[in-house]
Amino acid sequence: MIRMFRALAALILTALSASALAEPADITAAARGVVRVVIVGTDGETIYPMSHGSGFAISPTRVVTNAHVLEEAANDPTTRIAIVPSDGGEADFARIVAVNSAKDLALLELMGDLRLPALTLSGIAATDGDEVSAVGYPMNVDRAQGLDIADLFRSQPPVKSRGHVSGSRPSRDVDTVLHTAAIARGNSGGPLLDACGRVLGVNSFGTASDEGGDAEFSFAVSGRELAAFLRAASVPVPVNALPCRSMAQLDAAERERLASEQAAARADLARRAETSRERRERARLEAEMAVLADRENAMAMAGLLILLAAAAGFAAYQFRSREDGGKAMRIAGAVAAAALVGALAIWFTRPGLDAIDRRVSEILAGEEGDDAAGSGDGPESTEGEAAKLTCTLDPERSRVVGEPPVDLAFEWAPGGCVNGRTQYGFADGAWTRLFVPDGEDTVSINRFDPRTRTFRTDRYPLSRAAMRQARESRAAYQAPACGADDAARTLGERQSAVAALLPAQPTERIVRQCRPR
Repeated sequence: MIRMFRALAALILTALSASALAEPADITAAARGVVRVVIVGTDGETIYPMSHGSGFAISPTRVVTNAHVLEEAANDPTTRIAIVPSDGGEADFARIVAVNSAKDLALLELMGDLRLPALTLSGIAATDGDEVSAVGYPMNVDRAQGLDIADLFRSQPPVKSRGHVSGSRPSRDVDTVLHTAAIARGNSGGPLLDACGRVLGVNSFGTASDEGGDAEFSFAVSGRELAAFLRAASVPVPVNALPCRSMAQLDAAERERLASEQAAARADLARRAETSRERRERARLEAEMAVLADRENAMAMAGLLILLAAAAGFAAYQFRSREDGGKAMRIAGAVAAAALVGALAIWFTRPGLDAIDRRVSEILAGEEGDDAAGSGDGPESTEGEAAKLTCTLDPERSRVVGEPPVDLAFEWAPGGCVNGRTQYGFADGAWTRLFVPDGEDTVSINRFDPRTRTFRTDRYPLSRAAMRQARESRAAYQAPACGADDAARTLGERQSAVAALLPAQPTERIVRQCRPR
């Protein structure tokens, strides 16, 4: 009954977690790559904004938006296109790379030093009822905030609205996604995101209600149209077709996996204990039979020798009474003495009951030797051993928001030296290395378990301010070289200062299972 209750509770929790996939951290992380696209005009002396929309980075230097957002710029060569990032940094100018007015899509390329975190397209088509988020810069929010013209060139976080997919349908010969996430003028060109922050489409237009009582819907040019547009422009298309699962689901699955492994280990231990008990009982029975047989044989042999000694002694006595029996008497006496000595030797050296335990140990040792000989190379483990490995993504244990990773070549050495040059720290029973890159606003923590050959990467996208703080904390220590004295413990302690700055959980977890090359 208890097992049934637990199973029912687990089923309910799984259903609840499946219905609440969206994690705000994912949408916030994706929003870092959303920009305001401003069409800039000039009267020869003053630069002023003429209109604006939204866009998002498909690579560090390329931005996707709607074609109609750039209509004024395309028709007036005196205008320019400004890209305003959402998370700090100076605005940059961009040029038009490709436009498809029929599909309402356009591609821009940055002309300056600005670099943006790129978004990834979802390789899974949106289905009715899926939760989605629209991210962009609606003008009605700007007006409500009282923003002036100068504010359009200042970095501000985009607006996020949540809704659900209401259907996928062609509109004006364009494949679109119909959804209920609120958008307004200015949202055009911004992304429609799935629960993991991957792009499902490019928000383009919405329905308008003149009566005030009709429900409003929004349309986004589908990711399928966007992928075709990018391929036609010879732009690599970053696509992720892995299932979108929440970290809560992933953690629950990991707990279930660990519980299953522990239950299997306990069952295996019980099975081994039972097998060992049966082996010992069988070995004791075999030893008792063998020792008792040897003991009885020895006693019988001693008895026979005593009889022989008695017979030879009687014969010697008979030969003694004869005048010519001296030689025969001596021979018979010698036989009697030898038989008696042999009988006594056999009697006192016969196996005792303590020989049973020794025989049991010999039998069990022989069986263990046979098991080891038939087990091949034994269990795979790199604990304390150098190993050259190839690590492959385990999708069931991973939550990949960006492009799926490729296989990783990995060399492990005792003491935590990786690839012959990177020292890993050891703390709280885990080998880890924390990375704070200069060219990306994401902190990564790599973990390797030599026993299970599991390589895990947790990724934490941070705001520019938080990233500056992480870089300052990382700059406060120098990672020790491989093989330095106490390198693993020292690095494990130093990394903890940076790790303390990170959010409670990552937005991306990449788990790879490694095997020998």
